[in-house]
Amino acid sequence: MIEFEMPKPIAQQSYVLKTVAENMMRPVSRYFDEHEHEIPWDYINFMHMAMRATGAGSLAPPERKEDEEKKEEKKSRPPIAYQMLAFMLEMLSWGDVGMYLCTPGGGLGAAAVEAAGTPEQKRKFLARFAEEKPTFAAMAMTEPHCGSDTSAIRTTAVLDKTTNEWVLNGEKIFVTAGQKSLEESNGFVVIWATIDPSAGRAGIRSFVVETGTPGVKVTKLEHKLGIRASDTASIVLQDARVPFENILGSPEIQTETTKGFKGAMATFDATRPLVSATGIGVARAALELLKEMAAAQGFQVRYGLPKTKLTNFEREIIDMEVLLQSAWLLVIKSVWMADNRKPNPLEASMAKLRAGDVVTKITQRAVELMGPLGYSRDYLLEKWFRDAKITDIYEGTGQINRLVVARNILGYTGRELR
Repeated sequence: MIEFEMPKPIAQQSYVLKTVAENMMRPVSRYFDEHEHEIPWDYINFMHMAMRATGAGSLAPPERKEDEEKKEEKKSRPPIAYQMLAFMLEMLSWGDVGMYLCTPGGGLGAAAVEAAGTPEQKRKFLARFAEEKPTFAAMAMTEPHCGSDTSAIRTTAVLDKTTNEWVLNGEKIFVTAGQKSLEESNGFVVIWATIDPSAGRAGIRSFVVETGTPGVKVTKLEHKLGIRASDTASIVLQDARVPFENILGSPEIQTETTKGFKGAMATFDATRPLVSATGIGVARAALELLKEMAAAQGFQVRYGLPKTKLTNFEREIIDMEVLLQSAWLLVIKSVWMADNRKPNPLEASMAKLRAGDVVTKITQRAVELMGPLGYSRDYLLEKWFRDAKITDIYEGTGQINRLVVARNILGYTGRELR
């Protein structure tokens, strides 16, 4: 059963993260928005140090010896790992979503390893996030000719049986944290490629390409509408050689059909609710500032009155609060399911779809209601409006998530409903 009372560990974490958001992120938010591609190392180093000290944020924290009583106590607690991440990401995105995307740790790359990797791969690749220096990981799927249609991926992986290595060739674009993962840390990028173009989705596999791999090059950093503190890279792979054991899932197509592809796609069931939480954080920031600015002008929301007795402004605020809370509840449900190992593709896509719509509507309406003040760069409302739209785009566009929701509800396959 879902508990609506915030667990004590999450409440304690939220208090600390609010301090970080208020004191380390908000004061420099505008600076890093205007100095795109400049890396916020002060924030990164602080967060890495804090996460190492607490064991938070690492998918493979160092083992600690505990007495049997403490182990039994932990077993009796309800699992809250993904819920903690959701609250963490919401609060950090309330501070600055672009800077949050620079937080060291596994990100999408580690989530892909967690979803589709073997126990040996998890130990090998996830342990590095506990190292002394900040480490980053990314996932590269989109290509110049295809985005959401993963069956059209052209990046190839061919097994060189002489050296027992995979040889990757292709180009990936719009890779979040791609530069930091390949050039600024002992990290990696999970590359989606096909081992058999004639097999369609059944031939798609994921490969862990580590920092320093010859033949892998960052060729471009995007100039973006929002989330400017986060690097978004293009990556070219030219005869990049990857060890055989770096493939996530089996290389056998005939015996596994689409399991490798489904294993990679399982990444999104875990991460889409978390991306949704980042959008909720941006929407909450905009709504709170809107109410503060309105209060400074003498406008207050009179809760409890019938709608007919409220001003249009009051009704607008209340409607936005309803949108925000409804989206957040979908996030909570989907991360609760992830924590309890319940299949959540429907709920994850519903949360992502709703959050993308809600953050766009709330930030846009906040700018409109404040007029010239909302449009002015003297306030962060216009920045949050620009930051908001990415929630509806990455990790599956709103259109794709609508299809996922429809397929799950109606019982159609991807081939039957496109």
